[in-house]
Amino acid sequence: MAVHVAGEKVLVTGAGGFIGSHLVEFLVQQGHAVRAMTRYTSGDRRGNLAQLPSDVMKQVEMYPADVRDADAVRQALGGVDAVFHLAAIISIPYSYRHPEETVAVNVTGTLNVLQAMRALGTRRGVIVSTSEVYGSAQYVPIDEKHPLQPQSPYSASKIGAESLSVSFQRSFGLPVVVVRPFNTYGPRQSARAVIPTIIAQALTRNVIELGAVHTYRDYTYASDTARGLYLAAYGPGSEAALGQIVNLGTGESNTIASIAQRIIARVGRPLKIAANRADRMRPDASEVLRLQSDNRLANELFGWTPEVSLDEGLDRTIAWVRDHLSLFEPESYTV
Repeated sequence: MAVHVAGEKVLVTGAGGFIGSHLVEFLVQQGHAVRAMTRYTSGDRRGNLAQLPSDVMKQVEMYPADVRDADAVRQALGGVDAVFHLAAIISIPYSYRHPEETVAVNVTGTLNVLQAMRALGTRRGVIVSTSEVYGSAQYVPIDEKHPLQPQSPYSASKIGAESLSVSFQRSFGLPVVVVRPFNTYGPRQSARAVIPTIIAQALTRNVIELGAVHTYRDYTYASDTARGLYLAAYGPGSEAALGQIVNLGTGESNTIASIAQRIIARVGRPLKIAANRADRMRPDASEVLRLQSDNRLANELFGWTPEVSLDEGLDRTIAWVRDHLSLFEPESYTV
């Protein structure tokens, strides 16, 4: 499936996050030695990595640090062949409240990774962005040439991080590719995201409270996203991808309302939906109305196509949330 030297050492920043944990698991399965950079806490919490099997974690070197610390980032990149940069503040509502922190982590953190790669001669970097940079679709499917529209401080910060990454490739020949995952979902995702929020409420309440339900999203299962990120570094077209920006999405879009109805049908309980709750709504001009990817470039470069259907992915995610309900607070809105 991929071209690489067996056992190559890789760094994953943001490894304790949702997508990061799936990528770490996939990298270990592919035979890589993984250094996992997570944000330091006094309790040595490992985030979602704590939920990985022990045989996987035995192959993982933990590296607690803050991506805003340039010296720490450089030390983390020491001796690795490739870096997958996922560390970011990803909550859009949080970015409304704390735009300065969002920019510091997402932009300065990315700059620190790029500078460290350049100083150390790191062979490959995959910079993970987001479909949110597109804003509301001006046309669908959205290809990589679609205009960028910063409709939140979060999306603006990711546009900045992308621009820095591409500029370093063009200015210094830095071997990086930028990947834009669309709306990833699956086991281990927190209630910050809409699908686990709907599931947790559907399993425990009689009314599901939501914000906007008319918006369309392109939902990609976590293992498909992890495989796409891996191929961006080690796939057959990874050399041709350097300096490029590549979408990872299914090419299909669904409204949040339709996703909620699919989940309700699978849970098998009579439930009502209370939509447009004021505390769950984005400002009007900030709301992204539709995201639907054109994934042809990922297929052309890496041979990547999604493998997990939406129905199968929802079934897996419902089963996981049901088994981990203690991690959720369905009565509360998680920012």
